[in-house]
Amino acid sequence: MTTTEKSPIVDQVVAAPTYLADIRFFFRPEDVEHMAAKGIELGTYDGVRNNALSIHAQTAPPNAQMPPDAEGKWSAERSQTFRNWIVNGFPLGTAMPVEPLANGKPPTRLRKNVTTLSDAEFDLLAAAFTGLMERDPGAADSYFALAGQHGLPKRWCLHHEDRYNPWHRQYLRVFEDALRSVPGCEEVTIPYWDIATELPDRLQHPPFDKYVLPADPGGTATPQPVTGFFPYTTQRFSVAEIAQNVTDFGVLDDIATSLTQSLWGSFNVSGYQDFSIQAHDGGHGSIGPTMGNQNVASFDPVFWFFHCNLDRLWLSWQTHVGATTLTGFRSTLGQNTDWLKTPFNALPPFSATADQTIESEVAYDRLELISPAEGMLENLAGSIDAAHTFTFRSDNPVSVRVKGIDRLRIPGSFIVSLLADGEPVAKRFFFQPDDPRSCATCVQHGIVNIDFRLTQGQILDRTLSVRIDLPGHSEEIGTAFPLAQAGNPTLNARLLVQEV
Repeated sequence: MTTTEKSPIVDQVVAAPTYLADIRFFFRPEDVEHMAAKGIELGTYDGVRNNALSIHAQTAPPNAQMPPDAEGKWSAERSQTFRNWIVNGFPLGTAMPVEPLANGKPPTRLRKNVTTLSDAEFDLLAAAFTGLMERDPGAADSYFALAGQHGLPKRWCLHHEDRYNPWHRQYLRVFEDALRSVPGCEEVTIPYWDIATELPDRLQHPPFDKYVLPADPGGTATPQPVTGFFPYTTQRFSVAEIAQNVTDFGVLDDIATSLTQSLWGSFNVSGYQDFSIQAHDGGHGSIGPTMGNQNVASFDPVFWFFHCNLDRLWLSWQTHVGATTLTGFRSTLGQNTDWLKTPFNALPPFSATADQTIESEVAYDRLELISPAEGMLENLAGSIDAAHTFTFRSDNPVSVRVKGIDRLRIPGSFIVSLLADGEPVAKRFFFQPDDPRSCATCVQHGIVNIDFRLTQGQILDRTLSVRIDLPGHSEEIGTAFPLAQAGNPTLNARLLVQEV
């Protein structure tokens, strides 16, 4: 060893390692990048598992060939831990909550709870919003034009897919930059509204209480103009109604469950439980007719504070599962990593790509973190590889999925209610435009599922059924939208178990 080389990594042998708690941290960003060029994936569970024997042979001391640099060479203890993982059947495990890690990009902006802003900070925020709203609607940096990127008239937004969180993170950044372009508002950041609390009084007064559209947002909609939104003033439910809707749609339950997941698919959208996007949809439906309609939701000023909170929750999840770097984030994925690569990582109309949003340069005054003392993240599943051992208890929840809903046949956002013996026990809101057939993202993801997590006691020995309602229809009417016209969805139930 030369004087410029460092000693190999020294670890303690772990007798029962898992990928999420141990193995994924063995691979540095440069290791993942180096082997990706050779067609070998070291950044995901599936990639490491599929190449495990070769990895062990190439990294085992004293004659290790990989990593090629002396600093990255594995110790005998690390090699033994990796071997134990292979012998034990490649257990996935659960992520252990970690202390906040630096993400490689020092925060350049701090976003706060809207209720904690000083009077001076809040006045500056109001001035920035007013400045945007007073700009000519034809200007690219006007409130009308920026809000129009999400729904009408541009309809760029990505929902119910992996790029949903990255797209909205970049959207917030672009809108925040526009706020900062208002003279005197160069230091403004978007505050968040924690939806676990009542809608703040500060957001119930101008310029945050409503927005009057200065032009017709349907004029350039494709493939067919949509009418009915001009003249138009945004609308909200009362504070009490919003709070009740948040409860009825299970928004806080879905947020809490999403934050305890170890895997990205479970947090976001592609796994068996898509709690994060369900919390998003339920929040939209809770706030009002405008926020519940994808065509015009972003014109309501509360949209920005609501989505800022969702970004805060995503960063909270990233932080406590060690996913604030691109390498750490990719380690929470399975085989589906293409959406982080060109050309599938595009976030139109923005120049930034999905992979570039993972390492956020924004900090929040508070994150919703799980301390290491609280134990492992749950990572419950409806099925587990037969090679692995698992456990379940009488208090394990039941996952009930309404599967195979053809959203394209439903004219706008809708509510799915789960009934037990004819009485509602849970309901969820699904957020989409009035004309989903003309939405490119909707068409690509036309068949959707709605998930409920229930205690066994809520459904045991009871007759279950499903109802779909359109917002604004009273429950006394019955099924507002026939299930047959929604593709005849099926009802599936699973007792969730946990790998041990």
